[in-house]
Amino acid sequence: MNYPNGIKKQNNSNHNESYNSKLSHKNRGMTLENDINLSNEYYCEIDKAYIYKKPTPIKIVNVDYPSRDKAVIKEAYFTIPSTTDYNGIYKGKYIDFEAKETKSKTSFSLSNIHSHQIKHLKNIYKHNGIAFLIVRFTTLDETFLLEAEKLSNYIEDSSKKSISIEFFRKNAYILKNGYTPRIDYLTVVDKLIGGKEYGKKGN
Repeated sequence: MNYPNGIKKQNNSNHNESYNSKLSHKNRGMTLENDINLSNEYYCEIDKAYIYKKPTPIKIVNVDYPSRDKAVIKEAYFTIPSTTDYNGIYKGKYIDFEAKETKSKTSFSLSNIHSHQIKHLKNIYKHNGIAFLIVRFTTLDETFLLEAEKLSNYIEDSSKKSISIEFFRKNAYILKNGYTPRIDYLTVVDKLIGGKEYGKKGN
C-alpha cells in the first residue's frame, strides 16, 4: 500500500488555517467521498489519525513503449475493489471502512456493497480491528455509521435485499456535517473502542 511519506507535523496555529484553505477551494459536501477525504486530511494535519483512501485497482491491457525508459498506457479499465475504500490507524487500532451513498429516501440496497467487502469487514472486526460502513442518504442529507458486526448480523438474519432508513436511525450513529472536520467520525470510533452501547438517534 502506497501511503504518503514525510508528513510534517504543523504547529497548532496553522492546523485550521491550512485545512480551511483546502476546504474553501473544494466543493464542500458535494459527495460523501469528498467529505471523508477532507476529514482525513484534517486528522492527518493535526496528527490525530492516519487514514487513507485506497487507490482504485486498474487492470492494464495495452502498453506502448516509445523508448526504453518510458511506457505509455494505451488501454486500461477499473476492476472491482478487492477490499474496502478506507483504512488506517487511530489510537493503536486498525481502522477499515466502506463508504456509500444512496438517493433513496427509504432504504439502502445491499447490491451497493459487494459480498467480499462485507466478508472483509467481518474479518477485520473478528480480529479486533474497527470496521464499519458509512452510508449517506443524499436526498435526506442524513449520514450514518453502522458497525460491521451489526451489518453482518442483519444480512445473516434477514432475507431482505436492502436496509431500511428506520434500521439506520435505530441501530447506527448519525454523523453530522461540520467544518473542521467535515465529518467527525472518529468521535464515534472512540465510542466503539470504548465499547459503549449505541443505537439512539443523535449519539
